Amino acid sequence: MKAVFVKGHSAVSVDEIKAPEMASEGDVLVRMRACGLCGSDLEKVYGEYGMSSGRLGHEPAGEVVAVGKNAKGFAPGDRVFIHHHVPCYSCHYCLHGDYTMCPEYQKSNIAPCGLAEQFIVPEWNVSRGGLIKLPAGMTFDEASLVEPLACCIRAWNKCNFQRGDDIAVLGAGPAGLMHVILAKAFGAGRVFVSDINDFRLDFARKKYGVETFNSISTPDFAQKIKEQTGGRGVDIAVVATGSTKALLQSFDMTRRAGKIMLFGVPSKGSAVSYDMSKLYSNEHSLIPSYAASEVETNQAIKLIAEKRIEIASLITHRFDISDASEAIKCAHEAKDAMKVIVTTGNNI
Repeated sequence: MKAVFVKGHSAVSVDEIKAPEMASEGDVLVRMRACGLCGSDLEKVYGEYGMSSGRLGHEPAGEVVAVGKNAKGFAPGDRVFIHHHVPCYSCHYCLHGDYTMCPEYQKSNIAPCGLAEQFIVPEWNVSRGGLIKLPAGMTFDEASLVEPLACCIRAWNKCNFQRGDDIAVLGAGPAGLMHVILAKAFGAGRVFVSDINDFRLDFARKKYGVETFNSISTPDFAQKIKEQTGGRGVDIAVVATGSTKALLQSFDMTRRAGKIMLFGVPSKGSAVSYDMSKLYSNEHSLIPSYAASEVETNQAIKLIAEKRIEIASLITHRFDISDASEAIKCAHEAKDAMKVIVTTGNNI
């Protein structure tokens, strides 16, 4: 079978490997049907990813091929979403609701990876809610967007958003526009979006009716956003890019006592210099948000299944797994791409 691996900086390969075998009676074997490419995947290939896992593909959806006798509730043919990392739900971090900080969270994973024709979902994941049946009518395309949407929901849950709040989203990639979709669904006031990619800015403006700024051609866009909110600034700025420059710009457009959500993936070793007296006197809250748990995953599935949001139109490119290297290049260059997914067979 085919699986995709990082082979060095800016290099991936699609390898023929032996199909994985279940090692535990609680394992489940899944055939991947659709898997989205994430900014963290691109960081693993082109950047310096700061987390421990180097496996590609953590947004997979597919169908069950085989089930261990202890994996109750699942059967071959079931259409499922798969969460690659699953916490223990019983340690100090989990008992405080900090599930993504659980020591077991990074240790758990699917094998060999989500960008594979088949993979094993280990008993640890299955027994802790990491394998979820898809609602009737949800496509594999939609299901491949569940994980990034869940990550966005977790960020919003941490921000104490109030209906009518003004929002700025820095970064108009797929995750950035998921934040725009949620802002609209949750009843935000004005929504502003910045990026350096005109294709993505045009997409955001035409699809969602938001005001957009190219941060290169409009270097004073932070001040313009502040002026358009009566001089106050936005209530929440979502930094949906790993750019440290964007992070610093977010402080300039956020009101006193506002929230700055650090959502994009900074490269390992990234550093900023900032006047901490300004952070103190403005009472800005800098809130990082990494990944998601089954709590937000189920919230994301519910939002999509109940048609409260429309999200599949973010997908602009589909590649067969044989062409995964081209898919990753397409997502990285983003010349005319929003969400790029990799598929095997029929993904309806």
